[in-house]
Amino acid sequence: MPDKKRRKSIFELWDEMINKMLREVWEELDEFNLETRRFMSELEEAAKREGTAIPGKPLIYGFRITIGPDGVPRIEEFGNVKRVGRRPQITEESEPLVDVYDEGDKIRVVAEIPGVEKEKIKLKVSGGKLIIRASNTNRKYYKEVELPAEVDIKNAKARYRNGVLEIEIPKKEGGEEVGIKVE
Repeated sequence: MPDKKRRKSIFELWDEMINKMLREVWEELDEFNLETRRFMSELEEAAKREGTAIPGKPLIYGFRITIGPDGVPRIEEFGNVKRVGRRPQITEESEPLVDVYDEGDKIRVVAEIPGVEKEKIKLKVSGGKLIIRASNTNRKYYKEVELPAEVDIKNAKARYRNGVLEIEIPKKEGGEEVGIKVE
């Protein structure tokens, strides 16, 4: 009697498929990690060679990819390494990672700015942009955030806890330049 091959169950097939996908993802992440390390090494060497490195200041570079409501992917970079043409430029100020939420009657902005005291955070709105500036002796942050609507800056509230700055600004008509007190 011929030997019958045992057919795999749907669960076994599912496990094989998931394991294969996970292996592929891990391989891609390993390759991305290697490329990032190479990029940072080349960046450090170029900065030393061109004299653009700031002694004692670490290189901070990161990015995130999001997909907007229109389905278009957006890449947002943060840190103290900027691209100027094809060349990296290292700045003293880091650009923090920032999220902007339009919540109907208000705009909420959340920024990651660890290592500064709340008294050293300066916020203002000018020309439809929220300007975040913060500094301590060894950390400096600067970011201009495009606001999706006109805001009532006089009723804005800002809180800073554990390195996270959260700003709530009610919407309104007409814009002006006014500071925001951090609580």
